Amino acid sequence: MKRSEIISNLERNKEVFKSVLQNRSREQVVWKPTPDKWCMLEVLCHLVDEEREDFRTRVRSVLEDPDQAPPSIDPQGWVSSRKYLDQDFDMKLNEFLEERALSIAWLKSLADPKWENAYQHPKLGPLSAGLFLANWLAHDYIHIRQLNRLAYEFHQHQSGINLSYAGNW
Repeated sequence: MKRSEIISNLERNKEVFKSVLQNRSREQVVWKPTPDKWCMLEVLCHLVDEEREDFRTRVRSVLEDPDQAPPSIDPQGWVSSRKYLDQDFDMKLNEFLEERALSIAWLKSLADPKWENAYQHPKLGPLSAGLFLANWLAHDYIHIRQLNRLAYEFHQHQSGINLSYAGNW
């Protein structure tokens, strides 16, 4: 897939996330299918942090200075250290949409980016700006699937009705 297509899909996914996440009840956004799984609020907080501190930061870092290690991240640790469950869902959704808009504007502003620039990770090997960009879009799809699964499972939990007629999940 061309880089311009990846960027277009990232932009399109902004609206997908908005559609999937808006107008949800507090009950639904904090509901978990099991205690060890994330709820919608935790997924959304994760998306905000990843947008700002992982993908955009890492693409920028590798484009600008591939010899420098990108800043470290702690997605699992942030769930508790940043108190994801205490966050306001609607504010976080707006924050994510704003961060995604900033990301798209920045990506579109790049003039002849060196997507092949790569940071040499001591264990993972070369991590190029293009690799981070492609994984950014893949990360979207993983969490769109996760959010849809949570919506389905919440519906199943709330309805108490056998949903197998709808088809296999």
